Order: sequence, then structure tokens, then C-alpha cells
Amino acid sequence: MIAPGDIISYIEMCQEEGASLQRGMNFRLKGSSSVILMSLRPGAPYDDRVEDNGRTLIYEGHDAPRVKGGPDPKTLDQPMQSGLGRPTQNGLFFEAAIRAARGEGSPELVKVYEKIRDGVWAFDGIFELRDAWYETIDSRSVFKFKLVLLDEVPALERSSPVDLPHNRLIPTAVKLEVWKRDKGKCVLCGNQENLHFDHIIPFSQGGSSLLAKNIQLLCAKHNLQKRDKIQ
Repeated sequence: MIAPGDIISYIEMCQEEGASLQRGMNFRLKGSSSVILMSLRPGAPYDDRVEDNGRTLIYEGHDAPRVKGGPDPKTLDQPMQSGLGRPTQNGLFFEAAIRAARGEGSPELVKVYEKIRDGVWAFDGIFELRDAWYETIDSRSVFKFKLVLLDEVPALERSSPVDLPHNRLIPTAVKLEVWKRDKGKCVLCGNQENLHFDHIIPFSQGGSSLLAKNIQLLCAKHNLQKRDKIQ
């Protein structure tokens, strides 16, 4: 079972999704839920950002594949279709987002994983894909997708039901600070496996997601023990 805030390896992430995740955008992966991978670290290849106190994710679409001897993909418009006329991942997500924005169906549910450092990922939760548009950046068109965090996490086809409290997104800078401060270990027992970003004062009780002093690393055992004591 994976829950928002859980810290996992790349292999564990692939095992969770039942696929080798080689690209950042995965529309209805294997016919199940959609999955995106993001990074807010300095030097990340795409300009993803978080707004609305960690509730809204603005995710940038992906560039055309790099072709040997061809132009730099960063100089080209992000493609809606492939050379064969089929929708790219940009196109699939864009069409679903526009349908939702027009009220033509329920928003697509998207699982979001965030890269913390090489080989280390955090599950940020399940989002609704609400809207999409184009932006002109450096004389080229890029896609932007608006995803809104769900407060209640539904059980998806490939995952066990999740009943842990869902909190606002913890900023990447805070996650990195906490990871470094706690040395990648549970602060209570030193375990380096099954870790979770835990709010010392729960978000529902006024605890902040924006301050490292309110976030700590706990293993699954101690995270569940703490949760059972919260009234």
C-alpha cells in the first residue's frame, strides 16, 4: 500500500505501477490510472510549479524526442501529435483536460510522483486533471496542465485503498532540507526503509507544510503508531 508522502525507490515506484516508467507522462498507464513524474529541483528539464499553498500543480508538457542530427527539442513547439499523426502524451492529456474544463465528463485522476534525488522518489498523491493551455516561452509553444490535489484519496485499480490523512504538498525545498537533516532515516529508530514525510503537527490541526521544523522522516511502523494516537 502506498500513501501520499511515502518515499520510495525508482524500482518500488515501477513495481507499484506494474510498468517500467521511462517517460514522465503516462496517460492511462496499461489501461489503468494516469501517472506523471515531476521534479521541482534546480536544473529540472521542465518548468513545473506548485500553487495555492501546495494544492495545485501546474505541470509542463514534454518536448519532442531528440533526434540524432536534428534540432534541439528545446527550440521546437511541444508536439500535440507524433509524426504518424497519433496523439502524443501531450495530446492525450490535453484532450482529457479540455473535456474536464468544459464539463464534458469527470476529470482524469492522475497519480503524481516527485523526484527528490537520484533514485529517491516521493508519492505526492492523486490529482484531478482540471485544465490545459498553451504558453509561449522563448518563442515556442509549451503545454501547461492544471492538476488539483484530492483531499480524499480514492482506491485505484492498481493500488490498495489508502486511508491515511492527505495533506497539502510539501515544497521540494522543504523535502530536501528534511531529508538532509534527518539523514534519510526514521528519526525514531533509524530505519532507512518504508519512509514517509510526516507532519509533526497534522495539517488538519493547523500544522504547516511549508516549514521543515514541522516535517520529519518516519518509517511506516512509527508513522502508523503516531496516526493511531491522533484524536
